[in-house]
Amino acid sequence: METTVTTLGWGTALGIAAAIVCLLAMSAFFSGSETALTAASRGKLRNQADKGNAGAARALVVTEDNERLIGSVLLGNNIVNILAASLATALFTALFGEGGVAVATLVMTALVLVFAEVLPKTYAISNPETAASRVAAPIGVVVRVFAPIVSVVRALVRAILRVFGVDIDPDADIMSAHEEIVGAITLGHTEGGVEKEDRDRLLGALDLGERAVEEIMLHRSGIEMVDADAPASDILDQALHSRYTRLPVYRGEPENIIGVLHSKDLLRAIDRLVRTEGGGIEAVAKLDLSDVMMEPYFIPETTTLDDQMRQFLRRHTHFALVVDEYGALQGLITLEDILEEIVGEITDEYDQPEAPVLDAAADGTVLIEGAMTIRDLNRATEWNLPDDEANTVAGLVIHEAQTIPTTGQVFSFHGFRFEVAARDANRITQLRIRPLG
Repeated sequence: METTVTTLGWGTALGIAAAIVCLLAMSAFFSGSETALTAASRGKLRNQADKGNAGAARALVVTEDNERLIGSVLLGNNIVNILAASLATALFTALFGEGGVAVATLVMTALVLVFAEVLPKTYAISNPETAASRVAAPIGVVVRVFAPIVSVVRALVRAILRVFGVDIDPDADIMSAHEEIVGAITLGHTEGGVEKEDRDRLLGALDLGERAVEEIMLHRSGIEMVDADAPASDILDQALHSRYTRLPVYRGEPENIIGVLHSKDLLRAIDRLVRTEGGGIEAVAKLDLSDVMMEPYFIPETTTLDDQMRQFLRRHTHFALVVDEYGALQGLITLEDILEEIVGEITDEYDQPEAPVLDAAADGTVLIEGAMTIRDLNRATEWNLPDDEANTVAGLVIHEAQTIPTTGQVFSFHGFRFEVAARDANRITQLRIRPLG
């Protein structure tokens, strides 16, 4: 051993040790940079860049092509790790002879694991945006230097994957920004960082572009309307006793909507009639509804909630009538209906109190109205019933059963037991539902 050490020289041994330390430091830099740049939120980096943070701006540029970034960092990291391991093997072999290989393996494994992997990555993951801003400039140089090699490696990898039937689209996004946000909110609620109410509001706002007005509209069977040919006194009584501010006006048959009556416009018109000279309460009979009502605003039932909210804001109106592709009236929707999909039920002093939506039994069974939407049921119970094929729970049961069930029939699907509690003609009015298992 002494002969080997003397041949190697203490100066050379110290030089090799110093080189190994430098290579470990470089390995730590590459490992920490990889973690910081991949874990950093591009949204937070963009916010910092907009405030003048040059490092954040460089990090945004570097992370635009993640595949090239990761390839360059991994290439640099492997080069320094392999070189460090080779130098350590040479050094320990010179010191300990043939047993130096085992010693080098143990020592380098411990050093790389602690100082080149766990330590830098732990620091980077604790504050990824700050770390990414600091390493963006040198990593940018590394990416440019290794670009030719990385391009060759990428082409080789794609060719090998194609042999196994895997085709990689370099322009395809693995996950859209919308999906990332939804996933982050859902994960935050699962981990306890986001309250249920906050989750419902945020997800409700994100879902507006994927849901149509037909899903939340008031069905035509529940619309309160005004008959244009009714006596003026009857129209006034109906408007006074209604809890709605706007009422559709029809002539002849309810399908023939000719206008929308606003209670404020009706009040102003009656005020003018009553206060004119020679007027009085009898002057109400002179009311001409065509002078008071507004033009009806019709929209197709396939309009998304997001588009419809924009149209409401642009047109400065809160009320629309929904028609199908043949122009037949299907229902109505208001701006409040859309806002309720985000913030939940909105009530005022004129809204009638509703009975409790859910009637939970001891075994977990809930009694619900068949017209209750699947979305509202999921929100109230934390269930996850699918709403792709139907909007209401009754619609889901009919879709799955492929028939209109009779009272007392029981079905099991999607991990739940459904019992038809009540039915009116062809309409399921009440259901009992409980989770299976």
